Amino acid sequence: MRIEHEYIHETTPETKQLSLLVKGMCCVRCNLNVKSVVSKLPGVKNVSIDDSNETVLIHYDPREISPEKIENAIKEAGYGIEESVEKIPGQKLPDEHDHHATMIRKEKINELKIKVIASGIVFVLVFLGSFPNWFPWIPKILQNYFVLFLLSTPIQFWAGWQFYKGTWIAAKRKSSDMHTLYAVGTSAAYFYSVLIAFLPALFVGTNVEIFFDVSDGILFLGLLGHYLEAVAKSNTSLAIKKLLGLQAKTARVVRNEREIDIPIEDVVVNDVIIVRPGEKIPVDGIVLEGESSVDESMITGESIPVTKRNGDEVIGATINKSGSFKYKATKVGKDTTLAQIIKMVEVAQSSKAPIQRIADKISNYFAPIVFIIAISSFIFWYYLSPVAALPLAIITFVSVLIVACPDALGLAVPISIMVGTGKGAENGILIKDAESLETAHKIRTIVLDKTGTLTKGEPSVTDIVSLKNLSEDEILSLVASAERRSEHALGQAVIKEAEKRKLKLSEPKTFEAVAGHGIKATIVNKKVLVGTSKLMKDNGIKSETAEGKANELYNQGKTLMFVAVDGNIEGVIAVADTLKENSKQVVKELQDMGLEAIMLTGDNERTANAIASQLGISRVLAEVLPGEKANEIKKLQDEGKVVAMTGDGINDAPALTQADVGIAIGTGTDVAIEASDITLVGGDLKGIVTAIKLSKSTMKNIKQNLFWAFAYNTLLIPVGAGLLYPFFGILLNPIIAAGAMSVSTITVILNSLRLNRFKPEKIVTTLA
Repeated sequence: MRIEHEYIHETTPETKQLSLLVKGMCCVRCNLNVKSVVSKLPGVKNVSIDDSNETVLIHYDPREISPEKIENAIKEAGYGIEESVEKIPGQKLPDEHDHHATMIRKEKINELKIKVIASGIVFVLVFLGSFPNWFPWIPKILQNYFVLFLLSTPIQFWAGWQFYKGTWIAAKRKSSDMHTLYAVGTSAAYFYSVLIAFLPALFVGTNVEIFFDVSDGILFLGLLGHYLEAVAKSNTSLAIKKLLGLQAKTARVVRNEREIDIPIEDVVVNDVIIVRPGEKIPVDGIVLEGESSVDESMITGESIPVTKRNGDEVIGATINKSGSFKYKATKVGKDTTLAQIIKMVEVAQSSKAPIQRIADKISNYFAPIVFIIAISSFIFWYYLSPVAALPLAIITFVSVLIVACPDALGLAVPISIMVGTGKGAENGILIKDAESLETAHKIRTIVLDKTGTLTKGEPSVTDIVSLKNLSEDEILSLVASAERRSEHALGQAVIKEAEKRKLKLSEPKTFEAVAGHGIKATIVNKKVLVGTSKLMKDNGIKSETAEGKANELYNQGKTLMFVAVDGNIEGVIAVADTLKENSKQVVKELQDMGLEAIMLTGDNERTANAIASQLGISRVLAEVLPGEKANEIKKLQDEGKVVAMTGDGINDAPALTQADVGIAIGTGTDVAIEASDITLVGGDLKGIVTAIKLSKSTMKNIKQNLFWAFAYNTLLIPVGAGLLYPFFGILLNPIIAAGAMSVSTITVILNSLRLNRFKPEKIVTTLA
């Protein structure tokens, strides 16, 4: 059966995508094995693995290699192929694939659960039977070596089969890993005990003891660690499950002048959809009729409902709170905002952070070094100890192998990355890959594009100055009436302000646009002139009385519109691209975190400095042409700075790509979002602070994990090798060694899941 899987990656026309649902990958080491095998194949461009569902995502050049060869390579490595598909990037993932992947994951977890329970029960029985002096009440039958052999054998070869399989896979690659350590260590304890049980004559004259309890206990704890790992991986995909659960199941559409309910999958672009109070919005679109407040918190992280009117965009999966409205579908299926979020989270969770490469290298060398130490301790104690030399040698050999198992090392980074990117998605922050999440905590300089990022990106009326007889509202009403026939952005800003104040507007009797200077109009028998000071001068109108206030507004970076009525100057209207609500507070928060904030803009220095002074930004890069923005970022990087760039427009895309971390405003262009590393879905700047703090928390978590991955194991290796035995008679029991290894794994898992408690700090907006 061949089905599809969605995945985002940079592709070329020659590149194709192969999605494989692989069975038999029981842990992080298996994932690394598969990735290593596939990556070495000719024509393979990129390989990533989704830990939560054992899906291998491969980009390859079909001119160099076929899907069959890739699949065969994985099979030869010892793994099975459940499902596969050769596909074009962008094709939608069928629901049955997710269902099948979920079923396989559940089967794996259930199988591990059964093995953990079975091995745990057998371990307790064998442990009690192995120490009759400690537990004299134990039935005699449990003290029989042959009975202990019968109990232990299924655990060794059925429950522990995955360790033998992993050892064989590693051996074919001429390497060793944690599977090898488990298999060799438990086999040594098991087969030594078999010899004692069936050939006791070999050990006449020596103080022997069986180690069935050791092999059973180690396998029980090892399987318990794998079970907890599998459950943790399943839990880290909860962010995606939550997002998928947000989708509406049906939509009420208008077709053939009738309202009908249809499955969301059947909605097509341009369908007219009706949404009633309390319902989920099915897909993305634009409001045609009606007004309502919409809760977009599940997508943007913003808790305050947003008012939606005619012409406003709505996002699928958000909740309509009060009124009902009609809207036209603009994006459906894989193109909706929610689908894109899910897609980006999936990719980020399957990507690898640079710090993971360090852990991988350490893990590759760790197993051979441990084998050398274990064999050396065996040889040393076998020849050194005059009494019970073989048991002592076996204890040290097994203890070193087991206590050094680098299980936790393989989990230290990926689980934190999966939780971190999931928390980002929950807070309206899409992180493209693990490298971006890691790099964000190193940022020391953040460059903020002015228009559309720090400011709203559209002109608004900021000041209305009345100079003579007319009030502010009267001036605004006359100018807005005159601008009704104008399409200029400044005129539209005036009209918008008048509508906001609910002023009555009149239709102009006459209208004339003076190119580059303003307009002339007749409003209710009044001759109105609106425009530059030059327009006033050219029409013989003296504007000296307005110059004092005009210069003050001009120095604030505002655009001025002089207003004359019936030949007399009456006032001045100032228009500017105003700051977003919390821009000032976000800049201050970034500076308090020790970051240098720099404003980048194509505006003239006067306007740029005026905006920067309001924000408390001291360094401004003004009059920068669109094509030069990336060069400005490079200059900062040449100064040795780790630079983040925040922008929203097409002209910001090269700079976003050049920056160490590109942060796109989600309300901006698709090009900017594609070029960025992090996307703020709702366009709220406080997401920048949250993203950086999330990165810091994730990296701190990873470093803690790496510490715990080594702490128990490394400190106990010398004890396991018998270092304390000559001085204090202390040996590390192999079961305690296995327990330490398991505690290390459990500690890493629980510490990673602590990231789920991450909450972005609220930035309180105050009036300037």
